[in-house]
Amino acid sequence: MAAPSSVTERERKYEIVAGSGVPRLVGVAGVTTQDDPVEQILDASYYDTDTYRLARNGITLRRRVGGHDAGWHLKLPVSADERQEIQLPLGGDPNKVPGRLRRLVRAFTLGEKLVPIAHLRTDRFAHRLADGDGRTVATLTDDHVTGEAGGESARLDEWRELELELEPDTDPGRLDEFERALAEAGASVSPWPSKLRRLIGDRVPAPPRSRKKPTAGDVVLASLRDHYVRLRRADVGVRLDVEDSVHQMRVATRKLRSALRTFGSIVDKEATAPLAAELKWLGQQLAPARDTEVTEQRLRERLDDVPSELVFGPLRQYLTRYFAREAEEGRTRAMATLTGKRYLNLLRALDTVVEEPPLTGRARKPAKEALRKPVRKAAKKLRSAEAAARGLDGHELETALHEVRKKAKRARYAADTVKPVYGKKLRAWRKNVKAVQSTLGEHQDTVVGRDVLHHLTIAGHGEGQNTFTFGLLHARDAAEADELRARFAGEWRRLRKGGRPGWL
Repeated sequence: MAAPSSVTERERKYEIVAGSGVPRLVGVAGVTTQDDPVEQILDASYYDTDTYRLARNGITLRRRVGGHDAGWHLKLPVSADERQEIQLPLGGDPNKVPGRLRRLVRAFTLGEKLVPIAHLRTDRFAHRLADGDGRTVATLTDDHVTGEAGGESARLDEWRELELELEPDTDPGRLDEFERALAEAGASVSPWPSKLRRLIGDRVPAPPRSRKKPTAGDVVLASLRDHYVRLRRADVGVRLDVEDSVHQMRVATRKLRSALRTFGSIVDKEATAPLAAELKWLGQQLAPARDTEVTEQRLRERLDDVPSELVFGPLRQYLTRYFAREAEEGRTRAMATLTGKRYLNLLRALDTVVEEPPLTGRARKPAKEALRKPVRKAAKKLRSAEAAARGLDGHELETALHEVRKKAKRARYAADTVKPVYGKKLRAWRKNVKAVQSTLGEHQDTVVGRDVLHHLTIAGHGEGQNTFTFGLLHARDAAEADELRARFAGEWRRLRKGGRPGWL
């Protein structure tokens, strides 16, 4: 089967009174022509788990016959108006979801079987909206839908709706212009994000509602759920080899682990300790792929700054070969992790924690009262790490500063978690913590960079490369490390003296 293709769709759906005509949009958002309708018959079967795991996460998976893009479609939410659509052509068993798509949504299905849940037949009348140069701006469709959902009790429904979809190169802001015109013509925004959700409606559990005065448990769980969503979306990106997806997955993994450890007095630390350990393992498995990306980009930028007369031999070609091997090994390791049973069990355990959290008694207390202590402890650990680095030098200092960086990262994550509660009170402190973390991140890059350059020098020498330039870059990294340590000292003074609430 052909490799999946991906497109971004930006659209909004509207209710329209039965029997009314299709609104005219000439003169709106640069439209000068509204073509006569072209009729299409679309026949789609939708798939999900028996517990609607995909629908609960705003994901649609269907097999559609008819129209210009007939095939298998996997739609992933990006924002309220935007979705990423991954497509595969028709082929194979029409009653079985292709393995490529099953694997892409594994982090959401958690291994549960995908089964047919609904069938929709749409009689579509599509109007092309074009500008003065004849370029398509958007498509307005008048959809007459008949739907049938299975389950314990069958459900049949019929309705009519309008759909306004922008072309990929159309300014997203034009959606608002079209919406105002459609509202004036009597159309109203649909309360349903998709045709499928309209059909299955109340079969999908509603997300938990936030309280006016949240408890500590409410705040921490909201943060955990957000990071869990980001982890699973990044999982899809890693499987599709999307740029920066490994980085996003590592960030989500770190934030989940940090939240479990920092707020262990809210979500029972002993109960989640095995999960925190598995999240650490996941981060380690993803590290080589991400570290290779960062190191290669940084080294190439450094090499670009070296005068051409000091670059001896085909160093760039050598780096290409070296990092291609490293990248392939890192990706192979990451993919082996994502397809393994251990990772699936980690996701299942994480799903259980966010759905049935092991909350402590403190979790029921008002958030403002119960969340101060965890943030205070994170700040104290950061101060202790900085104190432990004083008086050290050489490799010991580099290791200690890396520990300060990790504690700063955890303190910043803690501030992010409690932001809905304390708002502006932690803004200045968080900003200063982030500055410390960023500087020490750059410092750690010089440490890793020097290790890689040392390895490249030895390996290159063995292959007959002139490695003078690597030695030059090594010296520059050492000098930059000194500068960064001086910058850190100043930023630490600002952090220590900067504005923060008295309880911190």
